[in-house]
Amino acid sequence: MRPVVSVEEMKAFDAKALKVTSHETLVRRAGSAVGYAAIVFLGGVSGKRITVIAGPGSNGADGRIAASLLRRRGAKVRLLDPTATSAEILPADLVIDAAYGTGLSRSFHAAFVPDSVPVIAVDLPSGLDGDKGSTLGTPLEASMTVTMAAMKSGLLLGDGPSLCGEITVADIGIPTEPHTMELMEQRDLHLLAPRARTDNKWSAAVTVVAGSPGMEGAAALCSMGALRAGSGMVRLVTRATDTGTPWPEDIVRREVNGAEFVDVVLSESSRAKAVVIGPGLGLDENTRQAIRELMRRRSCPMVVDADAITAIGSQENLKELVGASSHPLLITPHDGELKRLLGRDLDADRLGELRELVASTGVCVLSKGATTVIVAPDDLDPMVRFVTAGTPALATAGTGDVLSGVIAAFCARGLSLPLAAALGAFVHGSAGALGSGTMVATDLPNLVGEVVKEEQA
Repeated sequence: MRPVVSVEEMKAFDAKALKVTSHETLVRRAGSAVGYAAIVFLGGVSGKRITVIAGPGSNGADGRIAASLLRRRGAKVRLLDPTATSAEILPADLVIDAAYGTGLSRSFHAAFVPDSVPVIAVDLPSGLDGDKGSTLGTPLEASMTVTMAAMKSGLLLGDGPSLCGEITVADIGIPTEPHTMELMEQRDLHLLAPRARTDNKWSAAVTVVAGSPGMEGAAALCSMGALRAGSGMVRLVTRATDTGTPWPEDIVRREVNGAEFVDVVLSESSRAKAVVIGPGLGLDENTRQAIRELMRRRSCPMVVDADAITAIGSQENLKELVGASSHPLLITPHDGELKRLLGRDLDADRLGELRELVASTGVCVLSKGATTVIVAPDDLDPMVRFVTAGTPALATAGTGDVLSGVIAAFCARGLSLPLAAALGAFVHGSAGALGSGTMVATDLPNLVGEVVKEEQA
């Protein structure tokens, strides 16, 4: 996992590094990293017109070092301050934005630069909040961001991904340990240990509680996601009435409609290592009450998705349900579900909002989005994790049901619930990237199996 830091954490790491390394040395390393990134980006800079916008602080100092290096390499460099106009900046083959770094606390309105002119941002696009990813003014949209020592959370949240372009982390000799946030990467697949020679079908059993008339697909997708992620036994308890639609033959299924629903679920999950509840389950009052009762009486980690999130009703209810059992509980809301649970509109500080929810209720949260964020209580897992492996191909009905099944399977295979959520989201996103053409949710479980197989091979 790649370290991700907050602005305050980065200040502390900088201060610690300055005890053993001079400021001039760190600036020289940072500016050189930017200069060499520009050379690689342009495929050589001799004769190229490069405008460097350099502010008064350390960010600007990095830009001035980069400007000096590029001049020595034959570039035609203009060094300007942040008040420069478009007429002063252009024409240019490249603009380097070193106006302001993470310390900016006021609005910055960058001069217009057309999309045809690439921009390299130093540390982060000037005017982007380094923590929240919200904008302070009108930053330039970068083609590449060269960020120092570690990624900043603002590059991954809010407007950050649309403004920063490709992110390069420059190692300038500042250690970033201990950090409290991480970005999931391909190499993290090793966390999923191969199944042991002595394992049997019950070793990673999952119970899925999902589906109702007309929503059979949600139950099937969730169950197949769990199977393809390595659960040897998936027991599906559903309210669906058999309409003649064929169910996947690999699923052990029980249809229950009536007062015995809770007892049947508890019986079917007695040997499970993880439970998923919610996809397509329905929202009538009896179902809502059953969902809450099953959450209270859970006997293993539980993944709460879709209709089950809505059935919780409020933060107060969530706190009570989490506290009713010693086994962890994970909710997987998209923004609309999170808004309903909180009972208010979401603010710009997404990470802060999730941390507040976790601290007040004890729940684990996987917040879906272009960047997925996983937060858990400190006593369970103090590390915040980000996943950017998603693709627009996943913006289709049913893919979230697959994700819930994958998370449950990874938990059943031995990962803690927060880590299963983070790795599950990464595998889910990576599987989506393998799809071709117009992908539908039924394509996804097999692609999940391909991603997992790559690590198990």
